[in-house]
Amino acid sequence: MYYEASNFVQGVDSVFKLILGIAFFFLIGITAMMIFFIIKYNKKKHPKATQVPNNTALEITWTIIPLGLVLLMFYYGYMAFLPMRKPPKDVMIVKTTGRMWTWDFEYPNGKHSKVLIVPLKKAIRLDMTSKDVIHGMFIPSFRLKEDVIPGKQTMIWFIPELEGTFEIFCSAYCGIDHSIMQSAVNVVPEQEFIKWLAEKPKADITALAGLEIIKRNGCVACHSYDGSKKIGPSFKGLFGSKHMVITDEKEREITADTSYIRTSIFDPNKDVVKGFNKGMMQSYQGVISESDIKSITEYFKSIK
Repeated sequence: MYYEASNFVQGVDSVFKLILGIAFFFLIGITAMMIFFIIKYNKKKHPKATQVPNNTALEITWTIIPLGLVLLMFYYGYMAFLPMRKPPKDVMIVKTTGRMWTWDFEYPNGKHSKVLIVPLKKAIRLDMTSKDVIHGMFIPSFRLKEDVIPGKQTMIWFIPELEGTFEIFCSAYCGIDHSIMQSAVNVVPEQEFIKWLAEKPKADITALAGLEIIKRNGCVACHSYDGSKKIGPSFKGLFGSKHMVITDEKEREITADTSYIRTSIFDPNKDVVKGFNKGMMQSYQGVISESDIKSITEYFKSIK
């Protein structure tokens, strides 16, 4: 269901209705004219073809009218689009990262969430980038869609007008699990949002902290917990196991120890496990810290 859930809904819907109305008018009109000409100029009534002379006035008319309609649609479309590029000064910025196949939202205080939680009636700006391929931030109920591009920052902003949960999709085909790259916007009262934002996660043991890091960075999109094969090797039973890898186009056997895990995170194309494709994973250098790697390693040890 498509709700009128943001400040842009009315403008976007008005433009859509205008273009749809013009399209239907010409669809019906042209179809009616075709039927009329088929009947009026049927071969039985006019067995001998005749040359119709040029009609300059008619040609000018059917050039000017479509041009005017296209300019009209452009004008209203531009006027609806322009406010989308001008967020207010008091907007709250949420850093948004897309990766195969998950979204990560980071708030000004450093808190991360896989679901976008925002306060009602407050301006929100998403500063977006991708860690791998082009994704598309698409929130149908807010009438918003914007490409999320690796190496470049894009932006959307909005003011949520209704409380509730609204779906987020990826609008750009981004690989095998594109269809499951879904999240949601949870719009809550301002006081509830302030309380949620101030809450800190309960202290976890190192292994659970490692699991949280893995989830936050979207690793589970390509690696399974249960031993099943995805784009990358499964995490289950990984630590201490032996694997055949391709290093500099040569096969060799390695043991998945702390050093191998660190290399796989910071230089994932150095030792590629045999049977998997090179180039599918980007380096997490500067994203995952050395202390994070220790936590991740402890998690791997815990899922034998």
